[in-house]
Amino acid sequence: MPIFGFTQKSKRMENPEKRSSWLDKFLNVVERLGNKLPDPAILFLMLMLLTWGLSAFLSPFDFGETDPRTGEPLLVQNLLTSTQLANFLANMINVFINFPPLGVVLLAMLGVGVAEHSGYINAGLKYLLGFTPQSLLTPILILVAIVSHTAADAGYVLVIPLGGIIYYAAGRHPLAGIAATFAGVSGGFSANFIPSSIDPLLQSFTQSAAQIIDPTIELNPLNNLLFTGLSSFVVVGVGWYLTDRVIEPRLKRTLPIDENIEDVPRMDTISEKEKKAFWLATAVMLISLVLLFFWAYPTDSSLRDEGGKLTTFTAPLMRSIVPLIFLVFWFPGMIFGFVSGTYTAMKDMVASMSKAMGSMSHYIVMAFFCALFIDAFTKSNIGALIALKGANFLESLQLPGQVTIVGIVGLSAFVNLLVGSASAKWALISPIFVPMLMQLGISPDLTQAAYRVGDSVSNIITPLLPYFPLVVIFCQRYVKNTGIGTLVSIMLPYTLVLFVVWTAFLLIYWALGIPLGLQSTYEYIPR
Repeated sequence: MPIFGFTQKSKRMENPEKRSSWLDKFLNVVERLGNKLPDPAILFLMLMLLTWGLSAFLSPFDFGETDPRTGEPLLVQNLLTSTQLANFLANMINVFINFPPLGVVLLAMLGVGVAEHSGYINAGLKYLLGFTPQSLLTPILILVAIVSHTAADAGYVLVIPLGGIIYYAAGRHPLAGIAATFAGVSGGFSANFIPSSIDPLLQSFTQSAAQIIDPTIELNPLNNLLFTGLSSFVVVGVGWYLTDRVIEPRLKRTLPIDENIEDVPRMDTISEKEKKAFWLATAVMLISLVLLFFWAYPTDSSLRDEGGKLTTFTAPLMRSIVPLIFLVFWFPGMIFGFVSGTYTAMKDMVASMSKAMGSMSHYIVMAFFCALFIDAFTKSNIGALIALKGANFLESLQLPGQVTIVGIVGLSAFVNLLVGSASAKWALISPIFVPMLMQLGISPDLTQAAYRVGDSVSNIITPLLPYFPLVVIFCQRYVKNTGIGTLVSIMLPYTLVLFVVWTAFLLIYWALGIPLGLQSTYEYIPR
């Protein structure tokens, strides 16, 4: 019997006739090979030891590269010296506790845990699935995932797990929901029609690189805004087609959902008491957001930076996103719990928070080894060296402008597998690419747009993405034997298709002469 227009859980495991295509075979090989890797925590430990060994082997060589960030020769640092090992031990605690995703995930999950275990999220899903056509579920989720970029890393800890919950509640494969939202949050990282802090950050590196050729040049921080906004439709379209036509059918054939899954909302009928509790809790959430708006609106608000802006990295509002997420979910969740009767005492609310933290135990272990590896890989300069060598090789080919733009997209996607930070990569390679293309008459605005495409599409297949282990944990909620290979095989079609389609979109966009953003150009004319 359908519930809210969807199929009941009892129908969930009905698979279509098993069939095998070349894509299935290829992705199955990727999955098997990937899952032969050790547990992610052990994998990061092994990668750290490998980095140590490579750093010791490569450190005696001069590769003839200059670090554009410092102007000093770029040398591989030997991490096996007595001094480096002593620093490793002395800084281990700080490296772990300062691992950026750790605090974000744990604090956000405390608030989300109360909202989920009190039943507030469950009630919201019942309303959502009551009026959302199943055919539009995927594009709506991907669009929400794209918009979540505005709130820093909120999409990773909020939208991606909700994608799994919503799909499961709708009688669909939950890993398809996780894949769709992961593709929107991370694979479409540079697709957003709302300005965010990443725009001025990348523009600052682009402008500095352009001033190597033209010291007087100035770029608008929103020089790619129109392109990234229209790119949202590309990401939604690609994600919608792949999720519904490729990813979910394959998951139903090859990856059955575990039986007796715990702590996943059930789509039974919402009671009058729950309705009252939901709308009261939602009213509190909306009032909180209105109060936040009036706090941030004045030009002299304490939530703005020294220049009066809200969206810079230094603005207190941007630095408070995760605490705000905690409060925005914690208060309504607590109110819903007490009004609906789920909570009878404060200890019940504390138990929900403890339960949420319990589900994060495996992630904390992985985060420890992941933090140590990423810190070692960064300090060794191996990733930076590969990025510079690749950029210099592409420059030496002296290809036509359009081909070079495609090459920048490809190189950025490859380097992204080794260096996760968008700003760190661009700080390394922008001083090579931007002046090189300016000499070919191509504007810094277009070069930056090409970089942003490449920087996005391979996020979803690299275990070096700090949030990648977290997405594996979300998948294991429904399929306990999910491994790195499973997630990579699910996300690989998104990467490949987005690379081709998004790059083609950029070239067509360029050919049509549609503005990239504010005060942007395609051609660079020396002054």
